[in-house]
Amino acid sequence: QVQVVESGGGLVQAGGSLRLSCTTSTAGFIFDDYNVGWFRQAPGKEREGVSCLSEHDNSPYYGESVQGRAAMSRDNAKNTVYLQLNNLKPDDTAVYYCATVAIGCGYSVRSSIGYASWGQGTQVTVSS
Repeated sequence: QVQVVESGGGLVQAGGSLRLSCTTSTAGFIFDDYNVGWFRQAPGKEREGVSCLSEHDNSPYYGESVQGRAAMSRDNAKNTVYLQLNNLKPDDTAVYYCATVAIGCGYSVRSSIGYASWGQGTQVTVSS
C-alpha cells in the first residue's frame, strides 16, 4: 500500500500564496515513474483536477481554474512533488491531495478523473 503525506496547506488571505508538498516513505515508490498530480475536494463540490506532471517529459498541465496561478514541480532527489499556488482566491478553499494519474495528464485535468490518491490531503483555506 502506497502512502504519501501532503503538507503545506493552511489559512491564507485572498491574494496570498502557498506551496504544497507531497512526499512518500513507501519503499520502491518513485514519483518520477508516474504521471503525478494534485486534485482538490471542497465540501459539497465534485473532485476537481488541479494539475498533472507528465512522467514522459515533465510537462505540466493545469486545470482551468488555476491556470496562470499554479506551478507544479518535482524534486527527484527528494522524491517529492510540489504545487505552488499564487494569488489564491476563496474558491480555492479545499482539501488538496497529491495522486498518481493513470491517464494522460491533459485529459485528467480537463475531466478530473484518473487521479488515485494515497494520502489524507492538506487543507487550504482562503479568506476573503
